[in-house]
Amino acid sequence: ARRARSAGAAQSPGGAGAGTMALSLGEGGGGSRLRRQLESGGFAAGEYVKQLSQQSDGDRDLQEHRQRIQALSEETAQSLKRNVYQNYRQFIETAREISYLESEMYQLSHILTEQKGIMEAVTQALLLQADRDDPALGARRAAAADPFLPLSAKDAAANEEGRQRTLTTLLEKVEGCRDLLPESPGKYLVYNGDLVEYDADHMAQIQRVHAFLMNDCLLVATALPNRRGAYRYDALYPLDMLAVVNVKDNPPMKDMFKLLMFPESRIFQAENAKIKKEWLEVLEETKRNRALSEKRRLEQEALPRPAPTPPESTNPFDEDEEEEEEEEPSAEEEVVDLSLEWIQELPEDLDVCIAQRDFEGAVDLLDKLNEYLGDKPVSQPVKELRAKVDERVRQLTDVLVFELSPDRSLRGGPRATRRAVSQLIRLGQSTKACELFLKNRAAAVQTAIRQLRIEGATLLYIHKLCHVFFTSLLETAREFETDFAGNNGCYSAFVVWARSSMRMFVDAFSKQVFDSKESLSTAAECVKVAKEHCKQLSEIGLDLTFIIHALLVKDIKGALQSYKDIIIEATKHRNSEEMWRRMNLMTPEALGKLREEMRSCGVGNFDQYTGDDCWVNLSYTVVAFTKQTMAFLEEALKLYFPELHMVLLESLVEIILVAVQHVDYSLRCEQDPEKKAFIRQNASFLYETVLPVVEKRFEEGVGKPAKQLQDLRNASRLMRVNPESTTSVV
Repeated sequence: ARRARSAGAAQSPGGAGAGTMALSLGEGGGGSRLRRQLESGGFAAGEYVKQLSQQSDGDRDLQEHRQRIQALSEETAQSLKRNVYQNYRQFIETAREISYLESEMYQLSHILTEQKGIMEAVTQALLLQADRDDPALGARRAAAADPFLPLSAKDAAANEEGRQRTLTTLLEKVEGCRDLLPESPGKYLVYNGDLVEYDADHMAQIQRVHAFLMNDCLLVATALPNRRGAYRYDALYPLDMLAVVNVKDNPPMKDMFKLLMFPESRIFQAENAKIKKEWLEVLEETKRNRALSEKRRLEQEALPRPAPTPPESTNPFDEDEEEEEEEEPSAEEEVVDLSLEWIQELPEDLDVCIAQRDFEGAVDLLDKLNEYLGDKPVSQPVKELRAKVDERVRQLTDVLVFELSPDRSLRGGPRATRRAVSQLIRLGQSTKACELFLKNRAAAVQTAIRQLRIEGATLLYIHKLCHVFFTSLLETAREFETDFAGNNGCYSAFVVWARSSMRMFVDAFSKQVFDSKESLSTAAECVKVAKEHCKQLSEIGLDLTFIIHALLVKDIKGALQSYKDIIIEATKHRNSEEMWRRMNLMTPEALGKLREEMRSCGVGNFDQYTGDDCWVNLSYTVVAFTKQTMAFLEEALKLYFPELHMVLLESLVEIILVAVQHVDYSLRCEQDPEKKAFIRQNASFLYETVLPVVEKRFEEGVGKPAKQLQDLRNASRLMRVNPESTTSVV
């Protein structure tokens, strides 16, 4: 193929020129031509590769061309990287400057807003002072400022009636709001218009609404689909619980403003920027007028009222009654001053604290109010103030409850809940704080246990499980003692919670240790680890050992009985193959190892049963039984607590009886004198060496002797006295 292409190129001058052009990309300006060719707008990769493969003279040319393209790619990447690094610092500095500028603009806007409010307040105060000094001047100024202001009682009544008629006419188009007017006769319409409501989270259009702004509230009504100009009542918001926030335009979302009514918020869109501005201004103005009228009303109620002069009486006994009344002043004469600035702003300050999550500041304000009103009489203004404050207290309580809910993040440990718990306690919600705190910690402990990785080694997993659970329990107990130090009635709830948490721990523990059919030695080590961790709680005066015993007793009984059955089956199997021959261990090392095993089992006189060389004057069955029984006893004593006393004792007796019955039966049935003597030697080892060791070790581990084991050992005397008897001693 190479020769054919070469021949074709030699015969065709055009083909040779094209091939030369294509293969000269790496020579003298070829790189720039290649770059321009790749950067051209009409570049087609498939056509380019096809043409290149046709014009190339073998694989070597393609490899060289590929290397040139790869070098060009790396050069381009390095150039881009250098450009990014050069501009990175400028990007950071520009972003920082933009951030600074944005914060300064926000501060400037806030300062201008405050200055505007101060100027309006000063102007209003000066006008009020001038009105008090010259009532006629105030009336003329009010008439000039508002041509519709009534100048007489008759005109005032007519104006009020006109406002009521206008409000009634508009509200007749709204279904479900007929009961609003009779409840507040002084209500009148200030502003109304159509708006579009959007979802606060996804900014999706929800519905078209019509808003009615009155002098003390805002009514929102939804448009009825089949009736033009008719609406259905949706919501009513008092102005003193309403906050208006301007929403920055972000096309296509523009001309919007937000209404905050804790704990919810709604976003509305006006038809254009002018209507939006009118809504914001009229809402702020109406809220300001409402607050001013409420302040005036409270000041008037706080002024002392002169007592009516009683008519003169000719009854001489009235003088004595008047003297007694003067000596005992009535509590009604004391007037509560609610015109203080911090009391007037208390509801709004509470809203701000709740919105800013300043829970301590909110509770401090409530404590200050309770201290101020502690010894004051309960008048109607005080009741109204209490109603407003109680609503904020409910909102604050809901927020604190949400902070302690298990749905919140469980990171940070028990100390993360201290803030919300302490404020609930200050609000007098100790029981609720205790309940929520314990639920939060229960969810945290459960989550921590679920996140543990189940390792291949059971003992390693149990170490991790115990560390996580008991450390969490200890931290929770210490935090509980810190938070509820003065509430002794909550400690019983903590004990109940600790018991339920321990049950959850035991479920996970048993599922990994007992349900997986681990060996008795592994189960004993795991239970030992759990007991040691449980003793750590005694540092704070909490002992839950009896609870873990009560919860584990069923599983441990099952494990003991299961292992007992295994030993009995293994012993019976060895008994069925028993030939009553001496053991030959073949090597001194094996004999030494057996001596060490017997010594660890408590058999100190095992040397008297060893013979010449590597022989042992005992049966393999008896030796294996001894090692297995002592191992069972050692592991069972690690699991021991008083509730397992009879289970362990009965299991030992059953295991020993299997060996004793087998030796007794073999002794009575064997006819060979030598084997009979050997069997008697094994029986002597069982009764005089093994049983006393079992009895002594049991008494050391339990703390008291076992009568059943003593009776079993004493019953062997009959067989030793009369070994030829064919009567079973068992």
